[in-house]
Amino acid sequence: MDSLTSDPDLWNNPEKAQKLVSERTRLADKIDSLRDLMKQIDDSYEMITLAESENEQELIAESEAQFIALDHIVEEALLQSLLSEEGDSNDAFLEIHAGAGGTESQDWADMLRRMYVRWAEKNGFSVALLEENIGEEAGIKSATLKISGQNAYGWLKYESGVHRLVRISPFDSNARRHTSFASVWVYPVVDESIQIDINPADCRIDVFRASGAGGQHINRTESAVRITHIPTGIVVQSQTGRSQFQNKDEAWQMLRSRLYEAELQKRREAQGALDLSKGDNGWGNQIRSYVLQPYQMVKDLRTGYETSDTSGVLDGDLNAFMRASLAGKNATESKEGKQ
Repeated sequence: MDSLTSDPDLWNNPEKAQKLVSERTRLADKIDSLRDLMKQIDDSYEMITLAESENEQELIAESEAQFIALDHIVEEALLQSLLSEEGDSNDAFLEIHAGAGGTESQDWADMLRRMYVRWAEKNGFSVALLEENIGEEAGIKSATLKISGQNAYGWLKYESGVHRLVRISPFDSNARRHTSFASVWVYPVVDESIQIDINPADCRIDVFRASGAGGQHINRTESAVRITHIPTGIVVQSQTGRSQFQNKDEAWQMLRSRLYEAELQKRREAQGALDLSKGDNGWGNQIRSYVLQPYQMVKDLRTGYETSDTSGVLDGDLNAFMRASLAGKNATESKEGKQ
C-alpha cells in the first residue's frame, strides 16, 4: 500500500489517488488501534500479576475491572473485523417494498423507511432518497435509499429479508389487530474499480413521469428512468434526480450494484455462510417480527435476539440486531472451521 501511494504517477488519476489514500488511512488507523489495544492488554496483565504477587486487593479489583472493559473493546474489534468481506466497506442501496395488504403494508413500509433513515442519522451515515412510489391512501409502495459511509453495506447486509408487523391498525375503525409485511433488500454501491459488464441489448429502458413529492421539475416531465435487466428480471428505477440523464446514470449504477450483489450472494450460498432469500413477501419468509399488540417485542428469527423496546427499534436503534447477526456469522464460520 505504501509503495502504491508513493508512486509519482499516482496523482495523474486524482479520483483513483484519493480513494487509495483514503484506504491507506483507514488501514493505518485500524493497525494503530490494534497495537494500542494489545499494549493495553499487556499493561493490564502486568498490573494484575504485580497486584497478585503483593496481594494488593484494591489494585486487583481495579485491574479486573479494566480487563472487563478491555473485553468489551476486543468484542467490538472482533465485530469490526468481520466487516472485511468483499463489498462490506462500500456504501449501500436499500430497497423497501410493501407486501400484500394494501394500506396496512404500505404504511408499514413507510415506517421501515423512517427506521433506517433514523439508524443512518444516529450512526453518522448520510441518506439520499432515490425513488419512491407513494401509496394511494397512506405510506409507500416502494422506496430506494442510498446510505453512504464507511462499512454501510457491511452493517446493513443482514437486514435483507421480509419484516413482519403485528399491531392494532390505525386504519381499522373496529380497532382490530392486523399483520403486515414488507421486504427489505440491501446491495452494495459499486465504483469504477469493480468491473461489471452489462450488455445494453439485455436491458429495457423506460422513462416515465415521477410520482410523489419533489421539486418543480418532478411530476412535469418524463424524467424518471426504469431499467429492466431481462436475463435476471432485476428492475431498478430512479426518479429524484433533476434530469432524465441524472436518473439514468443513477439507475445504471443501481443495476451494476444489483448484479454485483447477486454474484456475492451466489458465493456466500456456495460457501454455506449465508442463507438469505427474498422469498415471498408474506408468511413463512420473515426474518424479523415487530409485535406491538398484544405485547411489545421485536425478535430476529435468525439469531434469536429480541427486545421489548419496540419504540427504540422503530426509531433506529438497530445496532444490537446487526451485532447479533455479525456475531452469529462468526460463530457459524468458527464451527465450520473446526469440523
